[in-house]
Amino acid sequence: MGVPELIYRILCVYKQGDKGSTGITIVFTTRSKNDILVRAENLLRSLSQRTFPRFVMIRVTFLGTSASQPTLRRNVSAIAIQRNGDSFLFDCGEGTQRQMMRYGTGFGCDGIYVTHLHADHCLGISGLLRTMGLQGRTAAMNIYGPEKSQMILDQIVELGVGRVPFPVFVHELKSGDRVDHDGYHIEAFSVEHGLPALGYALLEEERPGRFDVALAHKMGIPEGPLFSALHSGNPVEIDGRWIRPEEIVGPARPGRKLVYTGDTRPNEVVKTMAKGASLLIHEATFAEEEKTRAKETRHSTAREAAIVARDAGVSELLLTHISSRYSDNPSGLLNEAQSIFPKVAVARDGQVFEISHEDNEQ
Repeated sequence: MGVPELIYRILCVYKQGDKGSTGITIVFTTRSKNDILVRAENLLRSLSQRTFPRFVMIRVTFLGTSASQPTLRRNVSAIAIQRNGDSFLFDCGEGTQRQMMRYGTGFGCDGIYVTHLHADHCLGISGLLRTMGLQGRTAAMNIYGPEKSQMILDQIVELGVGRVPFPVFVHELKSGDRVDHDGYHIEAFSVEHGLPALGYALLEEERPGRFDVALAHKMGIPEGPLFSALHSGNPVEIDGRWIRPEEIVGPARPGRKLVYTGDTRPNEVVKTMAKGASLLIHEATFAEEEKTRAKETRHSTAREAAIVARDAGVSELLLTHISSRYSDNPSGLLNEAQSIFPKVAVARDGQVFEISHEDNEQ
């Protein structure tokens, strides 16, 4: 009989701040106990040096797409954004926490970006924070809003009997301010809604260029740490010859851009910020037949949102903040937008949209 196969499992644990730890189990099959340590050491070294592709997902979940008031099909404004372990909200209207449970986004939220202080965009914060407290959260929560919003947002945080059992920090932003994260940032920009109001853009850093694996093999570069070093922009030495990254790696590629307008009239600032965006989420409260009403209330029509998308050269447009009169049948909004910009849809509650890279490569 041959030597029996031995199966070893190694648990690799990484920490996610005060929200706990997460791990992956790696399974080795071998016929030699001595072999396992060598293989484990090589694997962990590769992991630490990132010699594998990093698949970074951006997922957008619409938690509320109704304007001003909920309907049977739509809750008020809230969007969950998830990127590579980070999670945050754009707006948090009443009932957002229930939508988060219903659509499976979880409560591991790192921040809330409030566009303005109309109730349908921020009244869900108080209940959400208390539910997080009941679930044992200890990590701090950061809430961002436009200028002159801190007093009201502080009052929303403190609303109700009992204190929130974790730190909550409220920050006022102005147009051009940015909040930095690992590999991307959130940038605030001004919109037109008749009161202090912001839109928000998620902008990724540039990605490394394409790595020419076939050329690397032809040049005698072994796979592993040297691949990683070159792709990270560092020269490597092979048999006394130095190889520069630009010999193997193409030019840097742009990151993705997600733009959310909140409530606004169409304007040049939005158009400039949305230029070349992977996804533009633009409010479309009214159809063109209600254009006068849209101007009076500082909102946009679906056609106006489509013009912004067309002129900004975005890849895709999703319409949200839908008036209750169109809630059950938004086809009129869709048709007038499609006549200007074909790659458009009317968002619905629970819809998930994943943003890929233009070249479909990581």
